[in-house]
Amino acid sequence: MSSSADLSNPHSLPTHSPRLGQNKWKRKRERGKVVWYRKKQFKGILGLVCLVGLFFIFNGFMLLRLQLDDETSDNKDMSVQNSPSISVSIKDGLKKIGEGKMPRKDTYDRMLALAAHSLAKNKHEPKDLWQEPFVPASAWRPCAVHRDWNPSEGNNGYILVTANGGMNQQRVAVCNAVVIARLLNSSLVIPRFMYSSVWRDVSQFSHIYQEEHFINYLTPDIRIVKELPKELQSQDLEAIGSTVTDVDVPKESEPSFYLKSILPILLKNRVVHFVGFGNRLAFDPIPFQLQRLRCRCNFHALQFVPKIQETGALLLQRLRKHATHPGPLDRYLTGPFAEPSLKGKVGRAVKASRYLAIHLRFEIDMLAHSLCEYGGGEEERKELEAYREIHFPALTHLKKTTELRSPALLRSEGLCPLTPEEAVLVLAALGFRRKTHMFIAGANIYGGRSRLTALTSLYPNLVTKEKLLSATELKPFMNFSSQVIKWHLSPLFSSLAALDFIACTAADAFAMTDSGSQLSSLVSGFRIYYGGGKMPTIRPNKRRLADIFMKNNTIEWKIFEQRVRKAVRQTKHVFERPKARSVYRYPRCKECMCLTE
Repeated sequence: MSSSADLSNPHSLPTHSPRLGQNKWKRKRERGKVVWYRKKQFKGILGLVCLVGLFFIFNGFMLLRLQLDDETSDNKDMSVQNSPSISVSIKDGLKKIGEGKMPRKDTYDRMLALAAHSLAKNKHEPKDLWQEPFVPASAWRPCAVHRDWNPSEGNNGYILVTANGGMNQQRVAVCNAVVIARLLNSSLVIPRFMYSSVWRDVSQFSHIYQEEHFINYLTPDIRIVKELPKELQSQDLEAIGSTVTDVDVPKESEPSFYLKSILPILLKNRVVHFVGFGNRLAFDPIPFQLQRLRCRCNFHALQFVPKIQETGALLLQRLRKHATHPGPLDRYLTGPFAEPSLKGKVGRAVKASRYLAIHLRFEIDMLAHSLCEYGGGEEERKELEAYREIHFPALTHLKKTTELRSPALLRSEGLCPLTPEEAVLVLAALGFRRKTHMFIAGANIYGGRSRLTALTSLYPNLVTKEKLLSATELKPFMNFSSQVIKWHLSPLFSSLAALDFIACTAADAFAMTDSGSQLSSLVSGFRIYYGGGKMPTIRPNKRRLADIFMKNNTIEWKIFEQRVRKAVRQTKHVFERPKARSVYRYPRCKECMCLTE
């Protein structure tokens, strides 16, 4: 038997030390198991790390996709524009910004469903929903009635004005004409209203306003006559150079322009005829008393004729239903008809219905002029372009020859009126309950009844003047006009606009979808002047709202409510008229109102 053991063969181990051999191979097998287990554990940890990493990568990618989808065009295209590796001109950059998707009517379906669900809960309305910031607002009191000058003899000649536009544009033109007459020491002929072949409205000053009150109230300020002297009536005013159009007068001209350019014509020909004369007088700089005269004319001298006052009072009674007392502004709007009829109101007292008035500025003329898009696709584009070519040829030419801002960029900058769908979402987010009584002002809504579906479905107590007044009651505001050989009935839009003005001004709360419209501007100013801090007006911050609506595919309703309420609450702040802004819209200034301590 060999003295050396064969290590490669376990059976060759010495028979005299069996325990030592067994322990050695046991330890060897255990070391093998540990190494195998550690390898397996390392692979498991490595796999888990990979899975977690893949999860975060995928999650980040999806969040990025959602963000890019949400912001559509702005961030995407601005990042391209600002990239140092790509040279893009400013004009091309602006064009690219506008290539994002426009909000279509159906993009609001998700938000409208959330709004309907919220309204169904019938939650309590926010405490300040129907209120103004009373303390600071009530500190301003009307004082445009005060006069600190002698009457003007008006012996430099005659001012004749033919105002264009609708009732609200005409109202502004009349007030501006009163100021110009005083400035030039001239006599004002009762203003005329331009006939429009589009609207076929034959209304004149005496159809809308009380002529005698206008003359008598302003007699301490200017001389007003009903017509030109006979020797001037026979003159060809255009031939002698006395006709002045809006083309000849820069927009918002200062008083110095009229003294330098218009007074010489007046002194030479004894008459100047302003044709158009819309926004042709600046708000600043202007002498204190002339600015006060402007306010005096708008808030005191222009009173509606009795027929409009009577029908307006009837409209207010039906809006309020159970009212036994007039509203705070009724007597300024409807005069002797302000006291509601108590006929049939015997028995237990019932609380009068308060109502919200909305000026839904969504007529085709405004949409065409805005150059925005409203979710109607190619058909809408063609229709608005065709309307633009007929009624705004200069704008059509500019659009063809100049690189204008895109519809998407205009919307992001807050330059587009709210659509009906956006308007109803804002109202629901502010907290107006489903049973709220609402009055819709405005002419024909573009898109017809279908465009009001969202409003009427979420707020069924929605009415218009045509719904509240019978055909017989509206008959005085209609006009038989001739076209070719067929007689037909057409509305007197200025008279109907006066009814909208009354209903909106007297409302418990007033909301607008476009703060730039003349009706909204005049109504909000009237509510400030006579409201005593109790007549809230809801103005949209369209730039901020546009940013909120861009998130409509992902935003939760609670967050939407918070952001909308914050955006609108800031527009309720009480402040003095900003420089160069309209006194008709912002009468809180020392010329129109007095600030009490």
